[in-house]
Amino acid sequence: MNNFWTVVGFTLKNKFRGKAFLVTTLIIAVIMTIAINLPYIFSQFSSGDKVTSIGYIQSKQAEGSATGDQLKTYFDMLEKPGVKLVPYADKGSEAENEKQLKQAITDKDIKGYLAFGKITESGFPEMTYKSEKLLAFELTSSIHNGLQSIRQAAVLQNAGLTEAQLALLNAPIHIATVQISATEDAGRVDQGKTPEEQGVNMGLVYFIVVLLFMAIMITGQLIASEITAEKSSRVMELLITSVSPLKQMFGKIVGMFLVGLIQISIYVIVIIVNVNLPHNDKMLGQFNIDLTKIDPELLMYAALFYLTGYFLFATLFAAVGSIVSRTEDLGQAVLPITMTAMAGFYISIFSISSPDSILVKVSSFVPFFSPFVMLLRLGLTDPPLWEVWASIGILLVTIYAAVWLSAKIYRTGVLMYGKRPSFKELRKAMKAYKI
Repeated sequence: MNNFWTVVGFTLKNKFRGKAFLVTTLIIAVIMTIAINLPYIFSQFSSGDKVTSIGYIQSKQAEGSATGDQLKTYFDMLEKPGVKLVPYADKGSEAENEKQLKQAITDKDIKGYLAFGKITESGFPEMTYKSEKLLAFELTSSIHNGLQSIRQAAVLQNAGLTEAQLALLNAPIHIATVQISATEDAGRVDQGKTPEEQGVNMGLVYFIVVLLFMAIMITGQLIASEITAEKSSRVMELLITSVSPLKQMFGKIVGMFLVGLIQISIYVIVIIVNVNLPHNDKMLGQFNIDLTKIDPELLMYAALFYLTGYFLFATLFAAVGSIVSRTEDLGQAVLPITMTAMAGFYISIFSISSPDSILVKVSSFVPFFSPFVMLLRLGLTDPPLWEVWASIGILLVTIYAAVWLSAKIYRTGVLMYGKRPSFKELRKAMKAYKI
């Protein structure tokens, strides 16, 4: 057992002494700090809510002038208008009007202007927004919404409705949503999940899924690369004589897990510190995020699936790293494991909007996908307990088989040099080694 902790300590010291690891951790922490504070940084360069000024020609003779005046009244009545209509006097000719409005753009008085044409069947004139900006979709969408509101008000007014009837017609309708379980499991009391609880759970699931994927990709690659590096430098020959292969493999896996845990803890501290800064605390308060609404049972399952998912993939990375003699061949060797982890990750991420689909239900029982997918089901739906524990049982059996197979491969692979070991050679050597 002492040898096991010696390997764990050696792995930790070896990583923390490396400048590349420390510099990378620091750079990522700085990037996260900047990303969290970006909204506040941008707000310091902004003069407040941005309002785009748009010009139009105000004329009693022009067919579109009335529409321009209506739009001006509509945007002036809004509490936070994104558009401001600026009327300009009619110069008597289309060319002079165009020249006047273009000069206003040059003088920075307006960003663009509306040109009106003939009246269409909709009751509005043909309209063209002209500006120096390319693809002004957001602005034209605001104008479109304004025109819809104006037309609706005109139709309702012509219908002879009273103000009380208009107010009743425009009154908002609120619908409360609660997530429940249609099946009753023994020992489970389900009173439903409110939208706030569902939102917090979704955020937690998304965070854990991304965290697990990053741990598998980064830490798994580190385990495989370190074993391959020790093997290529012949250090492995010395280690194998003093520490049993099984203890050595698990020592590296646990050591890298602790390295990843420390690194993640640093990032979490950076996030917490930045989020709780006065300017960010006020900004995030608008989203009404209450972390106390996180389901403790979901936290327990999140920790369980994180640990089992990491351990499953880490043992496979260690096994593959042991049979590779050159670091140049490592990327190709671990590609199948990487693609498998990516498949589980993408199934869970792209199924957030449909967590009860057949693909999600089937994938939640596949051990290489279940750490991602079953966690998604637990956070966004309410699967029966027998399905959850069946998935966990299959995952634990798979981990046991992966550990057994990886230990045999590791013991055989670390002493194979030169050419790539064939399946025949591996099988023969694995038979000679009993765990």
